[in-house]
Amino acid sequence: MENLLGIGAAASALGVSADTLRRWERAGRVTFQREGGRRLIAADELARLLRERKSAGSTSTSARNRLVGVVLDVKRDGVMAQVEMACGEHRIVSLMSREAADELELEPGVRATAVIKSTTVIVER
Repeated sequence: MENLLGIGAAASALGVSADTLRRWERAGRVTFQREGGRRLIAADELARLLRERKSAGSTSTSARNRLVGVVLDVKRDGVMAQVEMACGEHRIVSLMSREAADELELEPGVRATAVIKSTTVIVER
C-alpha cells in the first residue's frame, strides 16, 4: 500500500493552503485519492510537487500580492535596514534586518520583488 498524506499535511509541506491544493486539483495540477470523503495524496505525488516548486524557484509562501520593482534606497544601521522600492506607481518601504538586506545584495537600482502579506512586506530577489 502506498503512503498517503492528508491534504493538510501536504499543504503544510508545500507551504500553501488546503484551498490552494483544492484549486490545483480542479486545474489538474495535482491528483488526490478519496477515502471516506477525505482528500489524500500519495507521497510520490507530493514529492513531485515539491521538486516542481523547487525547480521553479518557488519561495513557498502563500502570499498573493507580489510587486516587482526597483530598489530606490537602502538605509542601513548596525542591526536594521530600511528598503525603499518603486513598484510601478507604488512606493514600498520595508524594514528588515541588515543581514537580510546584505544577503539579498539590495542596493539602489537592483530589481527585487515586494511580497505583501497582511501588514508584512517581504522583499525578495
